[in-house]
Amino acid sequence: MLDVLQNNILPYWEKNMQDHENGGFYGRMTGDEKLMPEAEKGAILNARILWTYSSAYRLLKSSESWEMATRAKRYLIDKFYDKRFGGIYWSLDNKGNPLDTKKQIYALGFAIYGLSEYHRATGDREALDYAIMLFKSIEEHSFDKEKNGYLEALTREWNEIEDMRLSEKDANEKKTMNTHLHILEPYTNLYRVWKNDELRKQIKNLVEVFLDKILNKETNHLRLFFDENWNGKDHIISYGHDIEASWLIHEAALVLEDETLLKRVEAIVPLIANAAGEGLQADGGMIYEKNTETGEVDADRHWWVQAETVVGYINLYEYFNNEDALEKALQCWNFIKKHLIDSKNGEWFWSLKADGTINTIDDKAGFWKCPYHNGRMCMELLGRFQ
Repeated sequence: MLDVLQNNILPYWEKNMQDHENGGFYGRMTGDEKLMPEAEKGAILNARILWTYSSAYRLLKSSESWEMATRAKRYLIDKFYDKRFGGIYWSLDNKGNPLDTKKQIYALGFAIYGLSEYHRATGDREALDYAIMLFKSIEEHSFDKEKNGYLEALTREWNEIEDMRLSEKDANEKKTMNTHLHILEPYTNLYRVWKNDELRKQIKNLVEVFLDKILNKETNHLRLFFDENWNGKDHIISYGHDIEASWLIHEAALVLEDETLLKRVEAIVPLIANAAGEGLQADGGMIYEKNTETGEVDADRHWWVQAETVVGYINLYEYFNNEDALEKALQCWNFIKKHLIDSKNGEWFWSLKADGTINTIDDKAGFWKCPYHNGRMCMELLGRFQ
C-alpha cells in the first residue's frame, strides 16, 4: 500500500493536475486521460486534495506532499472561501471566479476535514482558524435546533434553497445520510486538534443521530434520504456508505473517549459492516447499490467503495478480532490490484463495470474523483499497522 500511495496515487496528481496558469488544480481529467483545462473547479476536489496531501505529509514528511497540501490550502482560503458571507463556494470557473455560490454543507465539511488535517500535519494556525470558522457557520446556519440534524444546502446568503441535491442522482430532501457522515468525519478530525466543548457535544450528537435516526434497525443498513422530520424518503441500499460509516462512526467514538458512547457504538459497528457485506461478491469486490423496491442492482465496483471496504473490514479485524474480516479485506485489496489500479498511467479507474470491463467513460480525476478514498485507504493501513 505504501508503494501504491507513493508511486501510483500521489504522483499522478502532482504531475497532471496542478494548474500553473490559473492556480490551484485543474477541474477534470477524463477516463481516457484527456485533460480538460476549461472544466469548473469543485470545492470537493480541492478540499479532498488538501486532506490527502496534508495526511501524506504528516505520515511521510515528503516535500512534494507539503507543496501540494500548501497549494490546496492557499487556493481553498483565497478562492473558495466566501469572504462576504462565510462558507465555501460549491464551484469556481477554470480561472478561479465563483461559479456556483450555494453553500452545500457537505462541501463545508470537507473543507474542515482538509484544513484541520493541514493544521494537524504542520501546526499552521491559519488553517485551524478557517476550519473553526466553517464549523461555526455550519452550526449557525445548518443545524436544526428543533428537530436535530443538519440541513443539506442553502443559498450563498444562508437562505433556503429549492434544489438541495448533492448530485443529480440524489433525492431533493432536506437531510441526508451522506452529508451527516461527512460532517461527522471532519468534526472528528477537528476535535483531534481543537478540544472544544461545543464541538465535542455535536460529535456525540451526530453519532447518536446515526444510531437513532439514520440506522434502519431492522436491516442494519443506513437509510439515505429524509425530510426535515426524519421520515425516510428512499429505497436504496448503498453498500459503500454502509461499510464506510461503520468505521467512521467507530472512529468518532474512539476519538471522543466516551466509554458509554463507545460501548453503544461497538455493539452496532459489526452489524452495519455485516449488512454491507450483502454486497460483497465472490471475486472480492463490493457492488455499488440496490433498490429494495424494484430489486434493481447496480453491480459496478466503484473505486471508492472498494477502498472503504478494505478499511471497514480492517477496522473489524483490528478492534473486534474478526479474522474473517481480515480475509475479506485482503480479497478486496487483491481485487483492487487486479482490476482498478492503472499501472500504466497512474491513479485508479472509476470502476469495473458489472460486465467485467474497465470503466473509462467516467473521470480519472474530477469533481467527484479525487485521491481521498484510495489515498486514505493506504494511509489508514499505514497508520494502523506501522
